[in-house]
Amino acid sequence: MGRPSSIVSGGTGYVGRFVVEGLLAAGHQVTVMGRQPPKKGYFSQPVRFLPLSLEPEEVSEAAFERTDFFIHGAFDHVPGKYRGGEGEDAEGFRRRNLDGTIALFDAAKRAGVRSIVFLSSRAVYGSRPAGEWLDETDEAHPDTLYGEVKLAAEKALQDLCGQDCRGVSLRITGVYGPAGPGKPHKWADLFADYLAGREIEPRVATEVHGQDVAAAVRLVLEGPKQEEAVLNVSDIIVDRRELLAIVKREKDSPHPLPPAGDPSQVNAMRTGRLRALGWTSGGVRLLEDTVVSLLRGG
Repeated sequence: MGRPSSIVSGGTGYVGRFVVEGLLAAGHQVTVMGRQPPKKGYFSQPVRFLPLSLEPEEVSEAAFERTDFFIHGAFDHVPGKYRGGEGEDAEGFRRRNLDGTIALFDAAKRAGVRSIVFLSSRAVYGSRPAGEWLDETDEAHPDTLYGEVKLAAEKALQDLCGQDCRGVSLRITGVYGPAGPGKPHKWADLFADYLAGREIEPRVATEVHGQDVAAAVRLVLEGPKQEEAVLNVSDIIVDRRELLAIVKREKDSPHPLPPAGDPSQVNAMRTGRLRALGWTSGGVRLLEDTVVSLLRGG
């Protein structure tokens, strides 16, 4: 039996790169779909590239021939924005990110792809009372177009897949970790502002390392078959004060830390479904190791 073949749409994106690297490390032959091919050396191993358009009429079944797995992470939006990423073109945003996504799912299934993983978002839950946990069994009430599109794509995947094609949506929280070569990590501006002595607003948020997201993808592709079609992916609650305390220590900064945020206001995500399949996460130790590495240019 040969190496499994996987296609990752949006593979050069911040989250997609972690998924690609995880699959490469697991021995997959990986094809990246995107608007532009990755620069030489962007990935640790060679990957195949296919140009991608999210316009529904341009999706081709032929792209998925002889492919075992499809991981869909591509998303068309205003640069730097997801919520509000439709800008002034809500119709085009919905067409590309929902209709185009459904067309990709359908083409993959018709081509014989065995499993499809959709990188969804915690945004499908919408706003909830402070401190309320987010569980996959909750009824989703997205309050942004971004969340609405993600939820509709989840439902389309569930309706499409059956015995011959498994479909799983991963609802992912904020992702951290090193970015691709030549790209800034998500906290680069925050660290720079703190080290420059600028005022930092308190904030507490849920986070998960990109390599833990990649591990979740591999688990649902290759692990024991699960009945659930939706799985939360989240790890720890991160307070900016605690995050910047690592920066302060490593850089011997004289600047005061921002006030602590209020973790009781956060809507954390339950991850029991995923952990029952054998998924583990890096927790606080991985966060600290990652921040130290980022500060040292790693």
